[in-house]
This record gives sequence, structure tokens and C-alpha cells, in this order.
Amino acid sequence: MDNELLQLFEPQSGHFRLESGHHGDLWLEIPLAFLRPGRLRPHARRLADELVAHRIEAICGPLVEGAFLGQMVAEELDVEFCFAEQFPRPSADGLFPIGYRVPASLRPRIKGKRVAVVDDAINAGSAVRGAIEGLRTCGAQLVAIGALLRLGDRATDLARAEAVPLVTLIRIEGGTLWSPAVCPLCRAGTPLDDRRAMH
Repeated sequence: MDNELLQLFEPQSGHFRLESGHHGDLWLEIPLAFLRPGRLRPHARRLADELVAHRIEAICGPLVEGAFLGQMVAEELDVEFCFAEQFPRPSADGLFPIGYRVPASLRPRIKGKRVAVVDDAINAGSAVRGAIEGLRTCGAQLVAIGALLRLGDRATDLARAEAVPLVTLIRIEGGTLWSPAVCPLCRAGTPLDDRRAMH
């Protein structure tokens, strides 16, 4: 079942610019995993089953695909759902150029509630970090982080820093990240595949 889930994301090796601004050697075609929601739903159910023990009152998913998954998980748990929307923010070093915030109309509804942030995949963790910051400004209580996939150990480090449990279905080895200034693929002259610019 784990291999079936991973194949929904059509992983590819290469030299990529990621949302966080980092360069990486693994790309996941995340939109393709949502092309047929029925194929993803059993995995969302598995994630919900793993999260249920944390007495969650709401799920927050970062837009775009994290929110789609978050809504599925919220439906499975029969809890409230909110999302964190993207906005550009200045970045001197080019890293983490996108912030996330909960829409104003939803903020008072989740204040004080026990919320889990759910994302499709966690690599550098920019979307999850942004959603957590957005929830903090709302006065919500972060109680868990969930994802279908995690690449490497950065998600574990983030959960440890936030002192909350991390629930994921698959850990993928690899997915090395570099800041653009020290990227060995750039130094080797490997062309950069900037798929985010096409979205």
C-alpha cells in the first residue's frame, strides 16, 4: 500500500528548485496525486486513524494540495477544517519566500481549539511551518503534525521543536536539500529544473 501511495506522486530525480527556495534532488508531482481523489482517500483515512488519538478539534491544511488532503482528513475525523493561504514575503537569501496565513473570517472560529496541521508531503517544511505560524497568530493550540510522506528527518526536527507528535505514513530516504549558494548540482553545471515557475 505504501508503494501504491508513493507512485501517486510520481517521484523523479534531478535538480529542482523547491517552494522553500532550496535546491533538491527529488521532485514529487503532488498535483497528480489529487487527480483521482478516490485513490487518495484510503490513505487520508489511514492518516486520520493515526491522528484520532490526539483529540483534534480542527484540521488546518496549507494551500494548495495540503488543504485538499486536510479537508479529507477532517471529514474522516468529523472535525472542523480551515486552511492557510499563501502570500509572498521578502527573503534576503531566497529561502522561504512564501508565507501562510489563516483567512481573517476563520481566525476567531479556531481560537483556542486543538488543531493538527496536515500536509501532503513534508520536505523543507515551509508550508507546515507557515501554517503553524498562522495558527499561532489565531490563538489555536497545535497538537499534531500529519502528512502522507516525509522526506528525510526535517519533519521530525520540526515536530520536536514544536513539541508535538508527528504522524506520517511513509518516510522517503533521500530528498537532499541545499541552499542555492552551496548546491553541488549547480557547481557541477547540472541544469536547474524550475517547475514551480510553471505553476
